[in-house]
Amino acid sequence: MTSLDELYREVILDHYRNPRRRGSLSGPHVHAEGQNPSCGDEFFLDLAVEDGVITDLAISGQGCSISQASGSMMADNIVGKRISDVREITRKFKIMMSIEDGDNPVDPERPGSVLGDLESLQGVRKFPVRIKCADLAWTTLEDALDQTTE
Repeated sequence: MTSLDELYREVILDHYRNPRRRGSLSGPHVHAEGQNPSCGDEFFLDLAVEDGVITDLAISGQGCSISQASGSMMADNIVGKRISDVREITRKFKIMMSIEDGDNPVDPERPGSVLGDLESLQGVRKFPVRIKCADLAWTTLEDALDQTTE
């Protein structure tokens, strides 16, 4: 295992063991739920939006380290951003996770990355069956965003 692989593994385990924004929201918010029937992972998301900006977010659920870490990293990354920017981050994440993009991995040294810690999940592409685990939080987020009025 390279030092970069080890660093990525530590980032994923940190988010799994210490998930960010865990809980639920009170007050006006959108709620979305996602499941991965092939492995039983569950992901729940509460999203508060004001004037097209995500003002708060809470996550919960259960499942493997990949699905839960991906949700934690997502939650950490999108609060305070405009919905249009979050949709672009989601698009870039899904491209990064795409098997078809396997020959073009994200370069973690590249300046200006909008994915941050999320780039640690690109190694999941080596295990195609686990890609759905990493995508679960993002698919749930897309469902929540579709319920909002931008």
